[in-house]
Parts: sequence; structure tokens; C-alpha cells
Amino acid sequence: MNYDTVIGEVQNRAGLDSREDALRAARITLETVSERVDPGAADDVAAQLPDEIGRHLSKVDEVETFDWDEFVTRVEEKGDYDPQDEEADAVNHARVVMDVVDDAVTGDVLEDVRAELPNDDWENLFEFVDQDEVPVDEEQRPQ
Repeated sequence: MNYDTVIGEVQNRAGLDSREDALRAARITLETVSERVDPGAADDVAAQLPDEIGRHLSKVDEVETFDWDEFVTRVEEKGDYDPQDEEADAVNHARVVMDVVDDAVTGDVLEDVRAELPNDDWENLFEFVDQDEVPVDEEQRPQ
């Protein structure tokens, strides 16, 4: 996938108002993932993404250990989410980004990233990846 397709897919699947919002969601998600996983695994995924997107996976050289809840908190803090629904929005956007990344890469490179994360709550990040079809937001569903 090229840059425009990746951003367009994130915008469409997440129901975001603008391409800038889609880029922000991708940047925040990928930067935060890069803080948690081995740089080699992150770089392998980044190499298959457009440079404008993949570079956000290559920002960190030292890995931190943190759990799913801390991931969500970091994404919320980096984003400008509505305080009334920030956790749901942050989690949804992160899931959409990872689903689009899964569609954009080949082989098992995303599986290597998943292997870096404990199986407990981290599976939440890959919920849409593991589904055959991403649910459509009720407000976006054609009448």
C-alpha cells in the first residue's frame, strides 16, 4: 500500500473527519508500539510501510516494559481525544491502525511484533486484525 492508501484506509475505517486525524492516529499508535517492542521487529514492519508511516515505528532504540493499560494511557495522552470517550476512541483508532498495517505488510512481520507483547490484554490491540471484517460504526452504516 502506498501512503495515500494507508491514510485513506485509516480515515475510512476509523470514521475520522480528516486525513490529518488519520495520520495523527497512525503516528501515535505506531510510536507507542515502538516504545514497547524490539526495534528489530518494529523495523521489519516499518520497512514494508510507506516511509511517511513506517518511520514512526523506528523512533525508539530502547524498549520499555509496560502493560496494555499503560499503552492506552500513552495513546490518550499523545492524542487530543474527547475526555468523555477518550479511551474508546484511543483503543478503536489503535486497533484500526494495526488492522491497516496488517493489510499493508506481507509475511509474518506483524506476528513478530505480536510475539513481543504478552498475550494477556495486548490481544485487544489486534482485535480487528483477528476478525474477518471490521465492524462498521452504526452512524456510518448506509441506510
